[in-house]
Amino acid sequence: MQEIKKVTVKVPQAYLDFMNQIFEIEKKAANLKEENSIQRNLNKMKGILEEEFFKGSSTIGLTYHNPLGEGYSDTRTDCEATIAGTGVENLEIIEVIKPIIFYAYQENDKVIKVIVQPAVVIVQSKNSNL
Repeated sequence: MQEIKKVTVKVPQAYLDFMNQIFEIEKKAANLKEENSIQRNLNKMKGILEEEFFKGSSTIGLTYHNPLGEGYSDTRTDCEATIAGTGVENLEIIEVIKPIIFYAYQENDKVIKVIVQPAVVIVQSKNSNL
């Protein structure tokens, strides 16, 4: 079973920038008619970051998570949010500017995932009609 905990890990900024660019291209590709060919290349790039960059070490790799559509509360530590509209109850993530990036490594036969970049998101009350 995977465990998620918050500890400090220094990942080169270039790796985080690369993951953010893949995420941006993936969002744009979703709007294209022939996204499959681009998506295949994006999946290969993500696979390299997730499996190849850290080969031969206890590190498993970097992965990201798009929290679009998930609920949000101010106790959530994996997202930095801007609230759209006036409602602050029953908040939902309506836009993701940057994804949550995890650094995964093996420790005592367990996979540990560490947040190295919280998501930057825009949230809105589900009760709002914007």
